[in-house]
Amino acid sequence: MMPRPVIDDVQTLIDFLRVPTAKQWLDMASQCLPTLLIDHAHCERKAAATAVNFISKYPEKRELVAKMSPLAREELLHFEKVIDLMKERGIQFMPLPPSNYAQEMHRKVTKGGCVQRIVDQLIVGAIIEARSCERFHALIPVLEDAQLRKFYSSLIKSEARHFQDYLFLAKLYGNHIEERVEFFLDIENKLITSEDQVFRFHSGIPAFAVN
Repeated sequence: MMPRPVIDDVQTLIDFLRVPTAKQWLDMASQCLPTLLIDHAHCERKAAATAVNFISKYPEKRELVAKMSPLAREELLHFEKVIDLMKERGIQFMPLPPSNYAQEMHRKVTKGGCVQRIVDQLIVGAIIEARSCERFHALIPVLEDAQLRKFYSSLIKSEARHFQDYLFLAKLYGNHIEERVEFFLDIENKLITSEDQVFRFHSGIPAFAVN
């Protein structure tokens, strides 16, 4: 039985992101399951490392440490679960060059040690978590693998919470952040809706799937 998507947890994220995942990406995901899972594992690994890095850079920010410590643990648990799913399917975890998705947003983060830099970093983190959650939700109806559908359904609540944590911290340290959120969403939306030469969990529309 297909797990029911948790609509209430996702609709806010869909509204926030403005642009849903394209059908071409979803079609490719169902055909490229090994690549999807390998890159998903890398995404969880990097998400845990990002949270730990925030703690290392800003240990004096109590609210940030309180949010990022459990977030890092949870992301690492997700990483381990993806690795287990891969083992069960005979998929070897290996290095995989990432898409330009996160890199292009991070390139626009304010430089230097100012408060705006951490606010920008937190906004980018919120957007990435939101897109991850939106894609989990979008994948559930198109994947034939029942165990994987159930797994992605189980991730929705935690990814939605991670989005909320990042956005809460961005607002806490930046107060009025609406303009910067829109700035980074413009970048994200362009990346998601543009042709991409590689297929990854956060890539745009696969160039070879574009009519």
